[in-house]
Amino acid sequence: MKKEYDLSKMKSRKNPYAKQLKRQVTIRMGDDVISYFKELSEDTGIPYQTLINLYLRDCVANNRKPDLSWGDTSAA
Repeated sequence: MKKEYDLSKMKSRKNPYAKQLKRQVTIRMGDDVISYFKELSEDTGIPYQTLINLYLRDCVANNRKPDLSWGDTSAA
């Protein structure tokens, strides 16, 4: 680094955009889901993790909820 860039006297401050940054999480997904997004990634040129994030963000924006009904549970 050049001598005219003396950063030793510079005061640090918090990043004002830190709350808007992404957070790393561990999540378990089915192989079929990962394969789907990886194929979509190859078609679009967008990384598959970005595609998953975009899809989930769209679900949030449109208040989309998953279908949690797995067949008839009222056995008589």
